[in-house]
Amino acid sequence: MTNTKSEDLFGRVMLSIEGTSLSLYEKDLISSSQVGGVIFFSRNFISRQQIADLCDEIFSIKANILIAVDQEGGRVQRFDKEFSKLPSMQELGDYSIKNNDYEICHDVGWLMSSELLASGIDISFAPVLDVDRDTSSIIGDRAFSDNPDLVSTLAKKFIEGMNTAGMKATGKHFPGHGGIFEDSHITEPSDNRNYEDLLNRDIKPFFDLKDKLGAVMSAHIVFPKVDDKSVGFSSKWLKDILRQEINFNGLVFSDDLSMKGSGDKSFSSKAMNSIRAGCDMVLVCNHPDGVLEVVNYFEKENISLSEKIITMKKSKFPSWNDLKSNKKRLEIREIIKKIGD
Repeated sequence: MTNTKSEDLFGRVMLSIEGTSLSLYEKDLISSSQVGGVIFFSRNFISRQQIADLCDEIFSIKANILIAVDQEGGRVQRFDKEFSKLPSMQELGDYSIKNNDYEICHDVGWLMSSELLASGIDISFAPVLDVDRDTSSIIGDRAFSDNPDLVSTLAKKFIEGMNTAGMKATGKHFPGHGGIFEDSHITEPSDNRNYEDLLNRDIKPFFDLKDKLGAVMSAHIVFPKVDDKSVGFSSKWLKDILRQEINFNGLVFSDDLSMKGSGDKSFSSKAMNSIRAGCDMVLVCNHPDGVLEVVNYFEKENISLSEKIITMKKSKFPSWNDLKSNKKRLEIREIIKKIGD
């Protein structure tokens, strides 16, 4: 029996909020023991200071909570203004290869993470490890490359930059979303490739980087030649393949359970199926009724809290005042202005 402190135990639901400050209802919801995370979107952002204040407000409610955002770069960057405009990973990868400069991936990973950490954020759900260039309607330029070896090489540098800043990395979308056109936000995609093909291409970056990643996020995709269940609800994918075969020991996040790709079952059913399949934390975003349904159900069923989620908390607390005039940051900002030109 472990002697885990109560403040080290995290609820297994990550939710989104509606606006730029917390409502009384949201404060009450976050105080539930079953809530262990909050994810921000562009609608939650006014300025860097406002986000820092919002993080402080959340942490004043409870310390054992993880604050996240999608700050990948390119077309998926929730915060702007004072935050550096980051290139897409495809632009970054192309620049790195053309200039034989892989260290720029390290530097951009450090820059992205440092700015978020200095503003109260624990993690960005990054990097994208999907192998793609122009196949997927939703991935595309979010991927480093359509070559799995290059994805592994470039992402490794990016992750090391994140880690240097004090942020753990989350590889997504396991086992790979780059092989099909369909967007799992609006449909339930199916990929008919066999496991061997996936292992040699899409899965390879996850295997290569298993010891570098703090977490992975599962994809809402069915691979019928492997299992008839979508990955995030499949113990074959998350336990047999990810945990046993790949030997990944980090955290597993579900993708957002409000996406069409997660199916049409109730939110509570989807959340429980994710937990049973091997997810450590489930995301319920942009659907307040769905969040309430899951939290109430988890409270009713007394779902066990997680000892692993704390491993994703930030390990460094840089000062924004120090960071904004940091020579390294200013130099990287000048370099990335050239990327994509």
